[in-house]
Amino acid sequence: MDIHRVLIKPAITEKSTLLQESGKYTFHIAPRANKVEVKEAVEKSFSVTVLDVNITKLRGKMKRYGPRVTKQPDTKKAVVTLKEGDRINLIEGL
Repeated sequence: MDIHRVLIKPAITEKSTLLQESGKYTFHIAPRANKVEVKEAVEKSFSVTVLDVNITKLRGKMKRYGPRVTKQPDTKKAVVTLKEGDRINLIEGL
């Protein structure tokens, strides 16, 4: 898989910003991506050293719109642990 299509966007939530203080960054990734591809993509995109990658699958919720029931798409999330001293500036201007 092309490394430019592995990382979709950073997950910016209250929990993920607390994890950033300990050197862990959270990204939404492509559904077919694996740990090795995520590691390569983060290292090449941000010029940092990745120590560990943890991936979770998030199942899409069932939503009801009147009589119609639809399913939200499944997503995948990766928590990347960086080497001591490496940082990624996800929010520009802060």
